[in-house]
Amino acid sequence: MPSGSKDKYTVAQKRKAAAIEASYQERGVPTDEARARAWATVNKQSGGGERVGGSGRSTSPRAKAEARQDSARQAASTRRGEVRPDRPLESRSKQELLHLARARQITGRSSMRKAELVSALKKAS
Repeated sequence: MPSGSKDKYTVAQKRKAAAIEASYQERGVPTDEARARAWATVNKQSGGGERVGGSGRSTSPRAKAEARQDSARQAASTRRGEVRPDRPLESRSKQELLHLARARQITGRSSMRKAELVSALKKAS
């Protein structure tokens, strides 16, 4: 859960965090987790609070733009059901492998171990 005062954030940053939080809650994420994810996203994209004394004032505009682009890329890949396609299957978590197996409609995936998921996904490719 996010802690501390949000006084150093602009109205736009607070509005963005509220919108992100609402989006997560619509998808069934618990309120505390949704709030934490929302503020983490705002912090990543803007470098923190931008009003008097916030760390966002020292983050360069280029770094902020890169963080926004990275967040957008991750969000788009999540919507498409992708999980970082550039990583080898062996280095992914079991949850990521299960997600890929579900997307490829591999039967029996829930009872498979990680190594079995990797081999099934390689066969399906």
